[in-house]
Amino acid sequence: MTDFTLSKDADGVATITWDVAGKSMNVLSLEGWEHLETCIDDALADDAVKGIVITSGKDSFAGGMDLNVIARMKAEAGDDPARGLFDGLMRSHAILRKLERAGMDPKTLKGGKPVACVLPGTALGIGFEIPLACHRIFAADNPKAKIGLPEIMVGIFPGMGGTTRLARKLGAMAASPFLLEGKLSDPKKAKAAGLIDEVTDDPMAAAREWVLQAKDSDIVKPWDAKGYKMPGGAPYHPAGFMTFVGASAMVNGKTQGAFPAAKALLSAVYEGALVPFDTALKIEARWFTHVLMNPSSEAMIRSLFINKEALEKGANRPDAPDQKVRKVGVLGAGMMGAGIAYVSANAGIEVVLVDREQAAAEKGKDYSAELLDKGIARKKVTGEKKDEVLSRIHATTDLDALKGCDLIVEAVFEDVGVKAEMTQKVEAVVGEEAIFATNTSTLPITELAKASARPEQFIGIHFFSPVDKMLLVEIIKGRDTGDRAVAKALDYVRQIRKTPIVVNDARFFYANRCIIPYINEGIRMVAEGVSPALIENAAKQLGFPLGPLQLVDETSIDLGVKIAKATKAAMGDAYPDAAVDEVLFAFADAGRLGRKASAGFYDYDEKGKRQGLWAELGARYPLAEEQPDLHHVQNRLMFAQVLEAVRALEEGVLEDIREGDVGAILGWGFAPWSGGPFSWLDIVGAAWAAETTAALAETHGPRFATPKLLSDMATEGRTFYGARSRNAA
Repeated sequence: MTDFTLSKDADGVATITWDVAGKSMNVLSLEGWEHLETCIDDALADDAVKGIVITSGKDSFAGGMDLNVIARMKAEAGDDPARGLFDGLMRSHAILRKLERAGMDPKTLKGGKPVACVLPGTALGIGFEIPLACHRIFAADNPKAKIGLPEIMVGIFPGMGGTTRLARKLGAMAASPFLLEGKLSDPKKAKAAGLIDEVTDDPMAAAREWVLQAKDSDIVKPWDAKGYKMPGGAPYHPAGFMTFVGASAMVNGKTQGAFPAAKALLSAVYEGALVPFDTALKIEARWFTHVLMNPSSEAMIRSLFINKEALEKGANRPDAPDQKVRKVGVLGAGMMGAGIAYVSANAGIEVVLVDREQAAAEKGKDYSAELLDKGIARKKVTGEKKDEVLSRIHATTDLDALKGCDLIVEAVFEDVGVKAEMTQKVEAVVGEEAIFATNTSTLPITELAKASARPEQFIGIHFFSPVDKMLLVEIIKGRDTGDRAVAKALDYVRQIRKTPIVVNDARFFYANRCIIPYINEGIRMVAEGVSPALIENAAKQLGFPLGPLQLVDETSIDLGVKIAKATKAAMGDAYPDAAVDEVLFAFADAGRLGRKASAGFYDYDEKGKRQGLWAELGARYPLAEEQPDLHHVQNRLMFAQVLEAVRALEEGVLEDIREGDVGAILGWGFAPWSGGPFSWLDIVGAAWAAETTAALAETHGPRFATPKLLSDMATEGRTFYGARSRNAA
């Protein structure tokens, strides 16, 4: 069975239908390209065919390219993968160009056959690049559909003509949100932006009517017409020149040079705008090949697409019956509990939200109402949807209301005694089959499970704040946690449309184990006299969304003090962070608790907007006369986290490197361009990493000691993902 099929009717309309067997959404494969070209050739060669309509046999049009195609193109090119990729791209361009020219005379631009594309629903990536090569795009009035080019989000850019066509269709400025930010639009917004041509209740009928009436002039793309001028001006035009200057500044400002795809995309648009269209496609293919050959794109695709999807589909789920949650009880209506209640109710789950005071419980429910009101203001949510979600949340002080809940998520105060008391009270009320989950970021799950009568049904579910925005959920197995509890947690996280990772119980689990050393290393450097601006900018140029000093302000300095005290009490003489505490505790004593106090490492205005680093920081911690090299600062910040990730794997806290990479990017924004800590080590090579950490340990102490796992990999030339290491350090 072919992915594309061709049918012809008595009116002379040839319909090419895309319908990949066994897939809920169409994706394009190498074989699919061949099927499409065969259908195009047949329709163009048949004199009885007056026009062509391309559509889908599914509710959506297409989800994009099968990313394994890129790997195959590389592999089949042998010793010259760049040539294989470039040739494959140019072959794809030729197919879409054939569709776009549709048999017209190249000189007179007459005699071609009109080609329309019908989008019944979502059209992403190549699923929108194919329509862009057609002469007119019709979309169903489907508000749930998403149309756009999201490739930049996984470390590449639209490389099948989408970059060149959209830039020439809209102009560089208007196209930039869709190309550089991966902005997606529903059909009506896509039409308003000029992405598509028509939105109708019956797009197939409208498309058929159009192809039967279209004239020669209707099917000539603007860039093929004589006298074409790029909207907004080409680079050599005064207005266009300023557009590209601004775009370059914007890209470098946002990416700090750490994300290769954005710069390559802008280069393809800029250079392509200076030459004829077909040459521009060749330039786009060269830049796309350049990005695909960069290990960053491979790492981002693997972590943010392939591995993320695998984890969301239950790659590490135990073999247990379906554990779909019907009714969840949330204990504690503070910020975390309120957020958990919202995402649960929004996913269609009945929620019982419990707090000690009714007013507190109602306030927790009001949090959901506020979020839904914001959605209504942005026209993302309807009033009916708001009422529906809120009707699922029952705010109460009565523990008996928890009867019938098959999952309990406890989000009360971070105190072992308080949590133990709640565990025992609730287990006395709920059924014996209920799973009890504690939302904690620091307290050991095995210790908390001692209060449970059913420790095999006790598990940790660590949400990140704010719950409604953060994509990651860390599931923690205690020593006695059973498979059904793990399956329940995984199925629940899937229901609320977040990405789970599963780790074993240990101090700070996985995410905080890596985040805290990152923050601490930044604070250490402040005490050493390293310029705070150098520290923050070094982090941002690595691709981190927040420098360590800004991050501790955001999470609150008093929380850092609380964690430090608890850790010191647990570790005793082995506690390694006394130098950090000197700074942290001094800030807390001075009332500089971070953003929430409008004073921390940064100054803030009355509205809480960050104004810059604290003016007196230099007086409190004078700058050293000799400042370290930028790369030395970056190595300290990077390895503070990466070595903890390796140790977590070495100690069995992490069981799957995919969870380590995906969790790092989604949990705390670990340099997304790198694909995560394990992918980054594969990029730079274990040998370089071992050599660098040995030097750091000699200068800065045992926290940078090279883990045996990494040393062994360096000696044996191994990588985490099994491919040959490319030393890009």
